[in-house]
Amino acid sequence: MTDKAGFNFEISLSVLNHLGRNLYRNFITVLGEAISNAWDADAKNVWIDIDRESSTFSIRDDGIGMDADDFQNKFLKIGYSKRKDGGMKSGEKRPFIGAKGIGKLALLSCARRVSVFSRKEGAEYVGGLIDNSDLDHAIQSDLTPDKYPLEGLNFELINGIADQHPHGTVVVFEETKEQIRNSVAHIKKMLALSFRFALIDEEFSIHVNDEEVSIRDLKDLVQKTEFLWDINDCQDDFIEALASLKHKKINLTTALDISGFVASVELPRHLKITGTDERATVDLFVNGRLREKNLLRHIPTQRIVESYIYGQIHFDAMDAEGKDPFTSSREGIVEDDENFQALLDYLKRDALPRIFDDWDKYRLKRGEEGDVENKRKTKKQRKARDLYTATQEEYRPEAGAPAGDKVDAWLDDLRDDAEFNVSAYVDCFLSENLVRKYLDDKQVTLKEGIIAEAAAWREREDKRKGEANISFKIRNSNSDLSYLGMDDLAFSVEGKKDAGKSQSLWSDAISYRPVRNVVGHTGLLTDNGKVHLTLTYENIKARVRKLVSGNDES
Repeated sequence: MTDKAGFNFEISLSVLNHLGRNLYRNFITVLGEAISNAWDADAKNVWIDIDRESSTFSIRDDGIGMDADDFQNKFLKIGYSKRKDGGMKSGEKRPFIGAKGIGKLALLSCARRVSVFSRKEGAEYVGGLIDNSDLDHAIQSDLTPDKYPLEGLNFELINGIADQHPHGTVVVFEETKEQIRNSVAHIKKMLALSFRFALIDEEFSIHVNDEEVSIRDLKDLVQKTEFLWDINDCQDDFIEALASLKHKKINLTTALDISGFVASVELPRHLKITGTDERATVDLFVNGRLREKNLLRHIPTQRIVESYIYGQIHFDAMDAEGKDPFTSSREGIVEDDENFQALLDYLKRDALPRIFDDWDKYRLKRGEEGDVENKRKTKKQRKARDLYTATQEEYRPEAGAPAGDKVDAWLDDLRDDAEFNVSAYVDCFLSENLVRKYLDDKQVTLKEGIIAEAAAWREREDKRKGEANISFKIRNSNSDLSYLGMDDLAFSVEGKKDAGKSQSLWSDAISYRPVRNVVGHTGLLTDNGKVHLTLTYENIKARVRKLVSGNDES
């Protein structure tokens, strides 16, 4: 037996399907791989040019480019990682985005023919053509890479480019698939959401059909943003562009080596990116590139606030030397990654509870619907506030009215009192009318003094109707009960005014009558008045519930 078996690994081209060609489903992800390569190559610009009529598009950068050795032994070497040669940063000290060396396979997934042209400063172009039809045949034949040579380049594809392209790489896609149907505006918006460095790095720009990707592509989202939570003092031009915030920026801090922001919009529909099927979400970025979209899907809360918020969390330390937390599809994070779990824990335990509570507080302050699950206000208080908010719009002056700002301030100033008074009036309405129904149901005979009191109120009302020239019926019921207040109603139920040492409905009615009348006459109560009325109402409600439920019959 020999000690040298002479065996070696042999890789079939079919592995390309598993590693790359079938992993990339999203067109923006495919573009992202080319843009990331340009970033790693210290490019200052990336130009994406789309020609729908010919079903072609190209991606060109002005990076350092490749020579023949680079093209063969780096670009075409599946699994080659530039980090092994030069550490974690480029020559211009940019943090590398590429890690596994398989992202380049994404370029094969969206067109039949893919041509790669690359040149270093002062050199000629090198490269080759990958024809996916031929590659499919080679895969079906189970060929190995050395049996599939690339085809030569057609330089007519870059006519008019070479003279203005002293260095860098051009990738031309022919006979593209239906992703090419995306509009330029759509592509720009999706790239703006996917690449932070395209928006804030003055040394790196992305252009689509000669239009630069910028914050302006997200102007609809910017204009509809209400509140902003800044995490660890994030420096981002996007934050500076949020000039229409309805509250000053709220600062959050954490010991985690992250930065970023979470923001909320006025309505859930404002998260939809105009002209696309996409919605803005809370996303994770690593070294400027989107790595995990919609972080909240990992920690769902089912709270309404989730449908209003979006943001960016930047965690560059996640891409540390010797670590690779990214999935092979480059469209997500390995879920059991330690840093990723720490981030999710921070969001779940600290950031989101604070954001949810702040959101409710500031929304209510602005007269908008908040989070009904927040215990800050009861369901009844929120409904009363919503009713006032809906009604106040009928009193707002038209835009440009001389006293418009003053009236808006008055309406805002009345909001808290309106919430209390509307809620208090409903309590008053229910408690008094339930006692009336109880007395009517029991056919209680009213005492002469009570009947006389009702007659006096009826006479007073008839006089005022005459003064108002009203001849029709305005009160639903003309019975004596409908003219009695809670004190007389309580007396009719209990049959006496002196309850001795025990509590009674009548004594509570006497206690609450002065403040009840303030509410009934649309007056504004003091804080002490509100406390007094609230406590008295609690007593009255308890007694009325007991009475009408049959638990108070002797």
